[in-house]
Amino acid sequence: MMSAMPRVLVIDDEESMRAGCVQALTEEGYSTQAAEDGIQGLEMARKESFGVVILDLRMPGMDGMEVLAKLKEYDASVIVVVITGYASIESAVEAMKGGAYDFLPKPFSPEALLAIVARAADRKRLALENVCLRLELDERMGPDAIVGRSPAMVKVAELVQKVAPTDSTVLICGETGVGKELVAKAIHRHSARRDKPFVVVDCGALVQTLFESELFGHVKGSFTGAIATTHGKFELAGGGTIFLDEIANVGSNIQAKLLRVIQEREVVKVGSSQKVEVDVRIIAATNKDLAKEMSEGRFREDLFYRINVVPVHLPPLRDRTEDIPILAEYFLKNCSEKRKRNVTGISEQAMRSLQAYDWPGNVRELEHAIERAVVMANGEIIEPGDLLFYGLAQLTAPEVATDGQLARVEKTEIAKALKQFDGHKGKAADYLGINRKTLREKIRKYRINDST
Repeated sequence: MMSAMPRVLVIDDEESMRAGCVQALTEEGYSTQAAEDGIQGLEMARKESFGVVILDLRMPGMDGMEVLAKLKEYDASVIVVVITGYASIESAVEAMKGGAYDFLPKPFSPEALLAIVARAADRKRLALENVCLRLELDERMGPDAIVGRSPAMVKVAELVQKVAPTDSTVLICGETGVGKELVAKAIHRHSARRDKPFVVVDCGALVQTLFESELFGHVKGSFTGAIATTHGKFELAGGGTIFLDEIANVGSNIQAKLLRVIQEREVVKVGSSQKVEVDVRIIAATNKDLAKEMSEGRFREDLFYRINVVPVHLPPLRDRTEDIPILAEYFLKNCSEKRKRNVTGISEQAMRSLQAYDWPGNVRELEHAIERAVVMANGEIIEPGDLLFYGLAQLTAPEVATDGQLARVEKTEIAKALKQFDGHKGKAADYLGINRKTLREKIRKYRINDST
């Protein structure tokens, strides 16, 4: 259940009525703003998001019915309660046909106002939860589902639904492993570009000297090894979406060229002077603090404002532990089918262990932990002993194993991952669901030979 109270906007031309509503709602704990007429109210609603709007039906200039229609155009999910001193059943019914949730006839007591706003807030909460569930059900059969019912993920789901139909540039922020690419894919799949390409560019993995060629393409003979003219990622994403993952890793020279592409919607291949128009939606992501990167001169301020049109923050898994059971069950189902294993559930003790861990590698680490548990399980149910995931020693469930046993498991898992990826620390860290710094610290701690 969502604990956050919705923001409330009061639109009424009577100053005493506005002030009374704002006072009652603010004292109850609602974040409340007020507008003296429909035009001002619509301008505020256009710039900010409100969960509930208290709207006078009779106002000079633009009347309440017209304002109601515009509010619903801006945000179909907004809950509108209409008030009027000239109330009749007919006008109230007409307003509710136009999308109003309920009505209050003047005069009314603060208690009556708070009661109807509380009901409206519940309606808004249920609507947001339904948005999240619809997205979850829509994606359930695919490998890239947005799964979670915590208030934080309900907000993310609502934002995905709102921003997807637009062509606005989106910046997704969050720690490694929180699911930034999954959210980018969800935005693409719910957009008008869904049938066009979704192209991923891992800015952290590209060699800087070849970055420009990778993004914009090159012509034959433009540099050593350029044996043919190629299309860059922007052209390959034509009509669709390009996802610039870990954009903070882009060098200053490429940042300037990216800015030009965003502004002018055209690219120039390496070795050419001809401009090529590109029709793409841009979604960027980062696990870094771009404000800090800007202040230290590593990221262009003008590029930041271009990509940060719609910011989406994904919280770490440790801040939404209520999502762990549904995520674990989701990964269990997928992994059991993929591995052709008849593993159907997770024991209560194992689930407690999963919820006790702080998941530095976030959702990606949880997925790997469940996949390994599916492989290791001796029966149909995952038990604590099957949870051979990284960092098990940090669990607060002491009955799972001794510290010495856990350290040996951790060391073994890291060594196996390094061997599997021929000593490549980046790939091993991704597989283990941790960042490279943590992996290096563990390698030193356990004196693991990483020179494979």
